[in-house]
Amino acid sequence: MADKLNQIPFGKIKKDLGRPVSMIVSKTNQYWILDQKNKSIFHVNTKKSEIPHYIEKNKFNLNSLVSICNFKNEQILFSDSYLNTIFLIDPENKKCSVLNDSLKLEKPTGIIFSAANNEIWVTETGKHRIVILNDKGDIKRTIGKRGIGKGEFNFPTHIWMDAKGLVYVVDAMNFRVQIFDSQGIVQSVFGTNGDATGNFASPKGIATDSYGNIYVADALFNAVQIFDFNGNFLYTFGSQGQDAGQFWMPSGIYIDDKDFVYVSDTYNSRIQIFHVTTDARK
Repeated sequence: MADKLNQIPFGKIKKDLGRPVSMIVSKTNQYWILDQKNKSIFHVNTKKSEIPHYIEKNKFNLNSLVSICNFKNEQILFSDSYLNTIFLIDPENKKCSVLNDSLKLEKPTGIIFSAANNEIWVTETGKHRIVILNDKGDIKRTIGKRGIGKGEFNFPTHIWMDAKGLVYVVDAMNFRVQIFDSQGIVQSVFGTNGDATGNFASPKGIATDSYGNIYVADALFNAVQIFDFNGNFLYTFGSQGQDAGQFWMPSGIYIDDKDFVYVSDTYNSRIQIFHVTTDARK
């Protein structure tokens, strides 16, 4: 099991970002960051020092950027909960467009793509459910309704899919995490509201590492908490502040296939990167 996190600096990002809320690493090892304050998406070429805006705020009035994910053919999807829209970025042709003009959603937030099933999973926060789309953006089926039972939601937000196809959903106002298989059947539910370690106060981003550990960023705790599949608390890192390893209302979290952990340290206007290590790697 991973038992240590080493921090890695992220260059000049801090002075350029406003309020980063979510990020991914693309298949070509590029960074894509949603910046809610600047209403823009930053594209970071990891081989260069400059950080250009990719989508300027005056092209689309991106008032409430929330989540971003890799799509097929090196394309990118992202959500705007105010515009109730899923957008598609085509980096090769340098184009951004609406995925499906006819798609009607109510406050879409989290978004992931299942390459195995060719499906897009979206947390539709306004309707307290998960919407599953085909690759054209047409609705195939939905999961859940408002409630407190298993498979029900109260303002679900962030979502993550692991390498096995399991889907992890932050059921925000039920203060818990729900885990589903690819068919939408509940596999595990854990979490409770509280101010103690292992509880949730304002759960945001969620991700898993290669060991199967579950990472949840909590904005009010200014920390990231780690759990096993059954919800047993393992450890936590972070505290309120501006130093390295400290956070101010973190939101998104992303873990790549090499176990680098990217935390959107939203109100510190930066991304912090950590690396999961074990005793054997010391």
